[in-house]
Amino acid sequence: MTRRSWPGEVFDRLYAADPDPWRYETSDYERAKYAATLAALPTGPIGDALELACSIGVMTRQLAPRCRSLLSVDGAASALERAATRCAELRNVSFRHARLPEELPAAPPGGWSLAVISELLYFLSPDDIDRLADGVAAGCAPEASILLVNWLGETDTPCTGEEAATFFLARAREHGFHCTMTTRGGTGASDGRPSEGYRLDRLDRHPSG
Repeated sequence: MTRRSWPGEVFDRLYAADPDPWRYETSDYERAKYAATLAALPTGPIGDALELACSIGVMTRQLAPRCRSLLSVDGAASALERAATRCAELRNVSFRHARLPEELPAAPPGGWSLAVISELLYFLSPDDIDRLADGVAAGCAPEASILLVNWLGETDTPCTGEEAATFFLARAREHGFHCTMTTRGGTGASDGRPSEGYRLDRLDRHPSG
């Protein structure tokens, strides 16, 4: 394991070899994870939302109806092309090609009401997780939620899923966010995905603190 963030070229090669390398379109594991993520969203209308590491847009399409606007970001151009095609008729969705955390998009006026960061953090170094947490938190509205989803299996990425979540949560607390939900699911997958499952965290910030 190296503590350096994975460069964007790695993901470009993955998508060049397989347009859906993590089986987002077909995996029962992924479908259950998407359902759990949607169930963890705040109740009521969501204003401007940010989705980081949107990949080919399978979750994007499910998240969009809950949001007034949704900006979905990924570092792999070919994945974004598929995501844009998948969501072409969704007028409240836009896409951005960006390296993270360096090119985190600027927040809209008033800030993000929601940020969803799924299956991204453990590809980043601890320092870059801190930078991303700082940027996302600074761009969020005074009252906002952040959802984190991290796979818990063994990996050669800079952090484990548990470490990545812990680093992000610790940094986000410095910006007034509090963890209001931590759940685990997805164990025992039978469709080719590892069986270790995922960790889902919801962080909330309120104007009153």
